[in-house]
Amino acid sequence: MDIGLPRISIIIPVLNEENDIAKVLTFLKDQSGTGSIKEILVVDGGSSDTTVAIARRMGADVIEATKGRAKQMNLGANAAQGEILYFLHVDTLPAKDFDELICNAVQNGHEAGCFRMKFDSKSKFLAFFAWFTKLNFKVCRGGDQSLFITKRLFKKTGGFNESYIIYEDNEFTDRLYDYANFKILPRHVITSARRYKEKGEIKLQFHFGMIHLKNYLGAGPEKLYDYYRKKIAY
Repeated sequence: MDIGLPRISIIIPVLNEENDIAKVLTFLKDQSGTGSIKEILVVDGGSSDTTVAIARRMGADVIEATKGRAKQMNLGANAAQGEILYFLHVDTLPAKDFDELICNAVQNGHEAGCFRMKFDSKSKFLAFFAWFTKLNFKVCRGGDQSLFITKRLFKKTGGFNESYIIYEDNEFTDRLYDYANFKILPRHVITSARRYKEKGEIKLQFHFGMIHLKNYLGAGPEKLYDYYRKKIAY
């Protein structure tokens, strides 16, 4: 380990993710290159399956929380001991040497940023939308791209807004653009296209677009969740 590098706390919010948790934890170990990872915090929102047992068996630190991804991520951030927080969805797999890229970005003055994204699908439709994650605009951000941020800046921003049941990642990164020189790292994380396969690619992308539009037009967290519950989560 390069003792000159800052340490990273990886935070993964979960709820009944026994099918994915082992894969992402294995990837984190295989894809890291600097030894700068301080800890992996799996923040569980009350799983009734074997998620917690698998995470503990694989060496992750498990934190018990109430359900709600914003609440879970804030709790993980408060418990984290690293100078850098790295928020990762359980169905998103990190890029090669992700830890080195994050540390280098922070040392070069970027206190927050994310990776580009690809789907684990050959769909040209999904590839088209994933292409936009290379662009450094608020509208191109999303939680599936993962997020790194210094703990200092996280505390300064107040963290995730726990009023948001959905869209918490987007709301937070929107605010981050006002605080930091946001960095898009040059490699890709790979995220699951499972929901697109279940709901239909065009249909689901349309509904996600409507949620972005409603937020832009001033809809609050309750209205966004109401739309999500009726159109996506049924």
